[in-house]
Amino acid sequence: MKKVDNSTLIIVIVLCIIALGLVISFVNKEESDTLKELQAVEIQNYEGKDLSSIEDFRENSIKGPQYIDKKDYRLQVTGLVNEEKEYTFDDLTKREHFKKVVTLNCVEGWSATILWEGFLVRNLLDEAKVKDNAKVVIFHAKDGYTTSYPIEYFYNHDIIIADKMNGYDLLPERGFPLQLVAETKWGYKWIKWITKIELSDDEDYKGFWESRGYSNSGELNESFRE
Repeated sequence: MKKVDNSTLIIVIVLCIIALGLVISFVNKEESDTLKELQAVEIQNYEGKDLSSIEDFRENSIKGPQYIDKKDYRLQVTGLVNEEKEYTFDDLTKREHFKKVVTLNCVEGWSATILWEGFLVRNLLDEAKVKDNAKVVIFHAKDGYTTSYPIEYFYNHDIIIADKMNGYDLLPERGFPLQLVAETKWGYKWIKWITKIELSDDEDYKGFWESRGYSNSGELNESFRE
């Protein structure tokens, strides 16, 4: 049998590697040609319930829409906790998510019924190991807006922080990256552009509108004026 010299063997191996590379490149091109990202379609009905449009909101924030780069975004859980937490946008979107149809009712007289999708607030609180003397959860937004709740609110209800509405990622005007879905509460309690969740023992704390005469409880079955 004729012996193959080393140079011939090396040439054969190189040619095989080149051929394999061409095959892989062709397969990847075929996949890229067949996998096309389609434009998102807004959900208009969920489980037989008609939904409002994500455009059915009035712009009434204190400083106008906030624009946050998700690559730089961080959500802090701080204050009276045993383990302070900081989450990236990817951390939060990978969490267990829940869907819920909830109507936002604004004190201006309009409302919007939306399919919200997000994660439970109480799970974040549990992860931070809230201290026994914590009584209040204060939410802070990028624009300086704040509002607060008794801590029991999040353990007596399935309250979510939403990152999607009607199948869409939140728009900047709607609070991207996160909005609190404060069911049973007036719209001014639905804080947008959340950057920090603070645990406190200050039961008299009043947020932006609450310090201007709005009800601290914000319950829909009560007047929003103190």
